[in-house]
Amino acid sequence: MRQPAHGGNLAWAAALAGCPPDAILDFSASISPLGPPYSAIAAIKSQIGNLKHYPDPNYSELRLALSHFHQLPPEWILPGNGSAELLTLIGRELAQLAATTLITPAFGDYYRTLRAYNAKVLECPLSLVTCTELCRSIGDWSLVLSFAEVLVIGDWSLTKDKGLLLNNPHNPTGKLFSRDCILPYLEQFALVVVDEAFMDFVPPNQEQSLIPVVQEYPNLVVLRSLTKFYSLPGLRLGYAIAHPDCLARWQLWRDPWPVNTLAAAAAIAALQDTEFQQQTWAWLPPARNQLFQGLAEIPGLQPQASAANFLLVESQKSTSQLQQQLLKYHQILIRDCLSFKELGDRFFRVAVREESDNQRLLTALSGEGGAPSGDKG
Repeated sequence: MRQPAHGGNLAWAAALAGCPPDAILDFSASISPLGPPYSAIAAIKSQIGNLKHYPDPNYSELRLALSHFHQLPPEWILPGNGSAELLTLIGRELAQLAATTLITPAFGDYYRTLRAYNAKVLECPLSLVTCTELCRSIGDWSLVLSFAEVLVIGDWSLTKDKGLLLNNPHNPTGKLFSRDCILPYLEQFALVVVDEAFMDFVPPNQEQSLIPVVQEYPNLVVLRSLTKFYSLPGLRLGYAIAHPDCLARWQLWRDPWPVNTLAAAAAIAALQDTEFQQQTWAWLPPARNQLFQGLAEIPGLQPQASAANFLLVESQKSTSQLQQQLLKYHQILIRDCLSFKELGDRFFRVAVREESDNQRLLTALSGEGGAPSGDKG
């Protein structure tokens, strides 16, 4: 079976580990371990009888719930079959420009959608070494984006017919760029797409979303996912926030009814579940710190600070071998970073899970539970 480019492929992991898929402890997909919320499950059950009907093609109730959640008019919001479907539409939009600047290392689906429409890609790398040095000197990671961009682009006039695609918090590093850092790019690029798939995990008093300014910039698109924070990846639900003219154009490009009835109902319930949201914001920081500190204490591993629900870890040993040995001996799946060409076989990514799961991973990595102990390389 071919090795997956994405995390969360339990069928592949189970085949390698020689166990059922439900025996795998999955750290490869950055999904909250707290969900799905009971409110979302109840909403799904309540809609079973409506499966005999087509969904509302305008998704009026869902868009209204999202508009209340973000304090925006409904016409500025477009639900989709996961953010992946909306990303495909964005790729078609970006391909009409002279080129798209892509902040790297970048989520593999960005390359997929841009290549699908033969878009020209200008890669703008964020060097982990350079970033670390800059952070020591200026104390603000958010400035790294500006630093890297100027190195590659130089003359801002060269960006007027180009697009910019980045995610915030950044995947796979987990770094959070400040809103003020990104705003100047809206004056320089023809189209700026900010994928905020992990922004929900940042508490409201710290988050740096561009949604509050989207109505001021007709060239801004913000992409959101409801599957990670609410642990609903099997339902496939995301949404884009952008100028209504842009969203109306995308509506003409895609198939009807992209969001199923159960997904729409779950989303509406989840958005209103403030108790679940507060629970998640209270859970993540201590759980993430526990995992970070534990990883930092293991010789040969160097975790990177993160604002999201995952950690990028640098390893002195081959991480693809480590991944296979963790599966074989512990039924634990981590995310290798082979699909991020800038990172290769010396980095892996792990989701933050509940304390007992985190400890099981740390025990396995430290060799206390037997192999892979001294056989990591």
